[in-house]
Amino acid sequence: MKVKPSNKFYKKCYRIAGPVIRFFRPFEVVGAENIKSSAAMVCSNHSAMIDPFLIALAFDINTHVHVLSKIELFKIPVISALLRKLGMIPVDRGVLDVASIKSSLTYLKKGEKVVIFPEGTRTAEHNATQAKNGAVKLAERAGVPLVPVFIPRKKPFFRRSKIVFGKPYLIHRQKERRSIDDYSKLSEELMNTIQALEPLSK
Repeated sequence: MKVKPSNKFYKKCYRIAGPVIRFFRPFEVVGAENIKSSAAMVCSNHSAMIDPFLIALAFDINTHVHVLSKIELFKIPVISALLRKLGMIPVDRGVLDVASIKSSLTYLKKGEKVVIFPEGTRTAEHNATQAKNGAVKLAERAGVPLVPVFIPRKKPFFRRSKIVFGKPYLIHRQKERRSIDDYSKLSEELMNTIQALEPLSK
C-alpha cells in the first residue's frame, strides 16, 4: 500500500521530536526575514545527518517542508513508510530521477517548500564535491526562488548553533535553452552564495 504524506503526522512529529532535538542541538535562526510563506527551493550545505531536521525546525510548525533524501533510506520497510508519511522525497542520485522531479514540482506548485542539498551528499568542507544541478533546474522550471542556507559543520551537543538564511533569488528562464555548463555555473554560484553566509554563523 502506498503511503501518502500527512500534514497532521508531520505536525505531530514536529511537536514530539522538536523539543528533543532543540535540547541536544540548540540553535537560533539568523536571517529569519528571508523566510517567506510562498513556495521555494531551500538549498543548504550538508555535513551531518541532523541537518534536514534542523532546517525543518527552523520553519514554524505550519510550514510542511519536503526534503529530498537518498533512495537507499526508502528501501528500509519501516523507515520508508515513516519518511513517506512525513512527505520526504526519495531521489536516486545515480540517474535522472523523473519521479523525484515530479514530486518536487507538485509540492512547489502547491506553494510548499522543498529542501535540497546541492552537493548530493554530506561533506566536511566547502567544494569537497561538485554541486549537482537539480536545485537550479527545479527552481527555474517551477519559477520559485532559491533560498540559500548555511548550517555550521561543527554542531557540538548542548551548544547553540546559528542557522543562516540568505536572501531568496530567482533563476529566470531564458528563451534559449541553457547548456549543462550554464547550469553547472549556476550551481557553483549557489554553493558560493551558501558558503558566503558562514561568517554570520559565528
